[in-house]
Amino acid sequence: VQLQASGGGLVQAGGSLRLSCAASGSIFSFNTMGWYRQAPGKQRELVAVIIITGSSAGSTNYADSVKGRFTISRDNAKNTVYLQMNSLKPEDTAVYYCNGVTWGRPQIWGQGTLVTVSS
Repeated sequence: VQLQASGGGLVQAGGSLRLSCAASGSIFSFNTMGWYRQAPGKQRELVAVIIITGSSAGSTNYADSVKGRFTISRDNAKNTVYLQMNSLKPEDTAVYYCNGVTWGRPQIWGQGTLVTVSS
């Protein structure tokens, strides 16, 4: 399964964007899916994760810096995971990557999508 991220762009501070991560196959091939970001000169960091399979399916977790502003969700029928980003700040500027994890297997990464928030 491959992942295709989209939805990045340029937005003013306070604005919103929705990122999409479309899987070429079923998202149920993953145990978890998430969004990471990497700002210039910084390490890649986890932004949000959603559990896809198991008894905790649908559970989510967020980095403290985005709690209350970002929402990760999934559309099983479209095999897509979304990241709704509201109240964007300049410090949210980064390349955003989606990720799929199947326990015991190498992680799958989508290509990055650039989000630029102007002040």
